[in-house]
Amino acid sequence: MRRPMVLSVFTLAVFFVALTVAAQSPNPLVGTWKANIAKSTYPGTPPKSATSKWEALPDGRLKNINDGVDAKGQSSHNEILVKFDETDSPLVGAATPTTRAYKRIDARTFEYVQKVNGKAVSTSRSVMSADGKTRTFTTTGTNAQGQPFKSVIIWEKQ
Repeated sequence: MRRPMVLSVFTLAVFFVALTVAAQSPNPLVGTWKANIAKSTYPGTPPKSATSKWEALPDGRLKNINDGVDAKGQSSHNEILVKFDETDSPLVGAATPTTRAYKRIDARTFEYVQKVNGKAVSTSRSVMSADGKTRTFTTTGTNAQGQPFKSVIIWEKQ
């Protein structure tokens, strides 16, 4: 009589552990991504390289660190703390005061509005492939001269 009860408690415990592990599955965005420059389109001269690192933080936010080298060999670095709540977050390392407001569209898609000096200048949408190996990152907006632009960057998980 005691044995079936122990087995039931054990089975229930295994179920709850499995449920907890599944609920804490890693975010597929987390990791290092490299831009495939050859497959991407830019409104001007493409950069030599671009890398985007995503880290999960204990409070549920993500940290995004971007490093790049432009066509002239100048390096760039910026960082942002991301929370998908549509509030403006500062982009640290930007040449001018820049913020982004992120929102989650679905499990594989997010977008953000970028503001420079408080004015919205672009909208970017990231769509991850079903296998989690690539992301298509499309940005539309207005450049510093007031002209519309569009870029499509293909990111590959490293």
